[in-house]
Amino acid sequence: MDTKLTRRTFLGVAGGAALALAACGGNSGGDAPASDGGEATGGTVGGGILTVGSAYGPSSFDPQNCSSAFCLSANMNVVEGLYDIDFHDYSTSDGLCVGDPVWVDDNTCEITLRDGAAFSTGDPVTPEDVIHSFERAKADGMMYVSFLTMIESIEKKDDKTLTVKVTIPQFSLIKERLGIIKVTPATLSDDDAAAKPIGSGPWMYTEVADTYVVLEPNPNYNGAHPAQDTQIRIDSLTDPTARVTAAQEGTTLISESVPPESIDQVAAAGMRVDQVQGFGTRFIMFNVKKAPWNDVKVRQAIMYCLNTDQMIQNAFSGLAGKPKCYLPESFTNFHEASVIYDYDLEKAQQLIADSGITPGNIELRTTDNAQVVAMGTQAQQDIQALGFTVNLQSDISKATYAIIDQADESWDILMAPGDPSCFGGDTDLLLNWWYGDNIWMQTRCAWNTSEEWKQVNGLMSDALTKSGSEQQDCWNQVFDILAENVVLYPVLQVITPTASWSETASPAGQSVQNFSGIGTTGVALTDVATVTA
Repeated sequence: MDTKLTRRTFLGVAGGAALALAACGGNSGGDAPASDGGEATGGTVGGGILTVGSAYGPSSFDPQNCSSAFCLSANMNVVEGLYDIDFHDYSTSDGLCVGDPVWVDDNTCEITLRDGAAFSTGDPVTPEDVIHSFERAKADGMMYVSFLTMIESIEKKDDKTLTVKVTIPQFSLIKERLGIIKVTPATLSDDDAAAKPIGSGPWMYTEVADTYVVLEPNPNYNGAHPAQDTQIRIDSLTDPTARVTAAQEGTTLISESVPPESIDQVAAAGMRVDQVQGFGTRFIMFNVKKAPWNDVKVRQAIMYCLNTDQMIQNAFSGLAGKPKCYLPESFTNFHEASVIYDYDLEKAQQLIADSGITPGNIELRTTDNAQVVAMGTQAQQDIQALGFTVNLQSDISKATYAIIDQADESWDILMAPGDPSCFGGDTDLLLNWWYGDNIWMQTRCAWNTSEEWKQVNGLMSDALTKSGSEQQDCWNQVFDILAENVVLYPVLQVITPTASWSETASPAGQSVQNFSGIGTTGVALTDVATVTA
């Protein structure tokens, strides 16, 4: 079956989705692995208020069309997927489904809903609710269209069983993609879904404001991860100083995206700081429609001239990793790529000489993310060492991409943040975000006419029909092609620091148990509870 076109097409949504990605890609962080969740002892577990300081602000909560880091994180407690995704390691477990999908034939499987599953309204979760949620998520203009193209349909077999038809035989990532579908009542309006969604998870929204949300236990939840506290309160504390102060004072028991310069400060106060290497990239993209960026030697020369180690120290206080692959080394499908770009000015200069070009004036654009602006300032100096004259332009994401989406010759190089791992962590999803048949490859980078892109997409499609070592071999080839061609590639991969009162009590006498940080935006609160001394 030829799936290369339909499964890679964003159906017109990619422009808005790509711009919204900044909400998931603004985290900062160090290179230690996630800590195990702490077990507090000697106090009362649960019954308190679990408080979180978020680095982001809310926008739309719509579970079928959400890209806000704040809202995605809050929704994880309220709405269930058919399978749940653990953002510590991107493994899957039963959500609204019980057990693995049962394959009836190569393109059809059946899934069974959990007995007694109910929304916080008391209404039972029905197959019709699942079907409606899937159809909304897959509708034109919605955020997750490109992730779900291989799921052809979901139909009701009986009151407990759903039939799922896929376009890829024995689709090996079926649970990961079903996990993206968050189930809400079929009767819930689009406006209500965006403002205050109803779910079947352990928590439900009781207050939704511009700067905070309050959640209380769902009295009708019957799954494996019941709420243990009386409330969760998530405050939007986008100002780093306010976020750190709230954490130190114990006003918040968990604080996400700790500024690198404040890590020692909150640790000295008694908080544990988990520093988790995530996928979150600060990437570079070349306008390959124009010379000299249509020459791979020139693109490689830029990569070798960038002093990434210096960027990591200056812009990230050491809290980022230097890529050896499109994926970080901590990810399951990591494969060391055939080319790794260590700083080598002499090699970069030789590549420019070999290309035969004469360096001229170029436009380097960045978004206004503070770390990326700092990276851009250094990149300007590094690239000028090759003889280019570099005009550096930094602007908000919307304005930056508006220029690039004109698909003209007004820009040369882009540096920006991005992190699709806030939606899920399977390798195809992470590859497809940028390298699928979408606005990035059609217009922004415009690499989709090349033989190399066609080879990449063929291998990505082949990988979805395979599993195990055969699937890994396909992805390894993709990683090598991407590294060798560097049309859009990570310059570095950030590490996310999250602070919590996990090992000692806060000044208010509370701590949390079973908490550990994750490598993307937001916090994971499954089975986390307060402990009161």
